[in-house]
Amino acid sequence: MRIALLGGTGDIGQGLALRWAYDTDHEIVIGSRDPERARTAAEEYETELDSRGLDRKITGFANEMAADRADVVVLAVPPYHVGDTVDAVAEKLDEGTILVSPAVGMRRDDDGLHYNPPPAGSVTQLVADRAPEGVPVVGAFHSLSADRLANLALEFDLDTLLVGDDPDAKSTVRLLAEGIEGLRALDAGPLANAAEVESLTPLSITVGRYNDGLHDLGVRFR
Repeated sequence: MRIALLGGTGDIGQGLALRWAYDTDHEIVIGSRDPERARTAAEEYETELDSRGLDRKITGFANEMAADRADVVVLAVPPYHVGDTVDAVAEKLDEGTILVSPAVGMRRDDDGLHYNPPPAGSVTQLVADRAPEGVPVVGAFHSLSADRLANLALEFDLDTLLVGDDPDAKSTVRLLAEGIEGLRALDAGPLANAAEVESLTPLSITVGRYNDGLHDLGVRFR
């Protein structure tokens, strides 16, 4: 399967790229508004994998080229760039290509981080509103620590919640998520539930701030 990580030079993009390249045999493509930055990041990820004895090819392109012919496109961009990124790559998305949104709107004050959704109600819903017809949207990977993802020496024992209205798309993303060793994907229902799922991210970060040793806090349901 070809997975394109748009904004794949950032923290969450790096973590997902490394984990999928390390734990699976999916084709990983890094996207960026700056293609040279994407190629540089791809080379850095290859170097990290090579240091762990794994010879993998990761490519880097402009976002539009990265999305072209991808089976799954992960919008690993800040929430305020999500809509524009979907618009920029819309013509490259084939019907049935799955858009995955891990972004969360947040604001910070002296007390911590707080959920700050867009007018659509959630970032995932914003993506669904901007996605071309026939392109399903799944919200996933919201509450994962980017640092833990990118550190391949660390083991995972975490959950990620999936929201979406297309059962087949959610099933595909579930399989992709659980291809990462130690990560379990749980169905959290339709897109209408995205706000509740996204709001776990600022809560987790704030709990980590107030408790020693929990700065890379994740979620596990038991």
